[in-house]
Amino acid sequence: MFKTVAKSFLLGASLVIVTTPAFAGDWAGSVARLVASKQTYPTAAQMRGDEGTAKVRVSVGADGTVSATELVAGSGSALLDKEALALPKKIGKFPAPDAGQSSIVLPLTWKLQ
Repeated sequence: MFKTVAKSFLLGASLVIVTTPAFAGDWAGSVARLVASKQTYPTAAQMRGDEGTAKVRVSVGADGTVSATELVAGSGSALLDKEALALPKKIGKFPAPDAGQSSIVLPLTWKLQ
């Protein structure tokens, strides 16, 4: 069962709403919340009016380090896709994954209001 967590950021003059799936108390939920808390709107994309949702697969090593990122579905904006791939690597270290789980697909949404 998924529920949606909404997070608001005030960037410049625009309000950005970012939604990510919420998982109750598990590793995937911890990763999703961490990524959502660090997500920003690339200035160039914001100025161009780019919006969209990118889905990125994040592979995490046993110690929590990001081993790979892969764009599963593009947002329609090269700038947002680039940010979606870079964000997990910028964070650097995630909680150590549960046994048997080492990757997650995260939807990252950018929307101008």
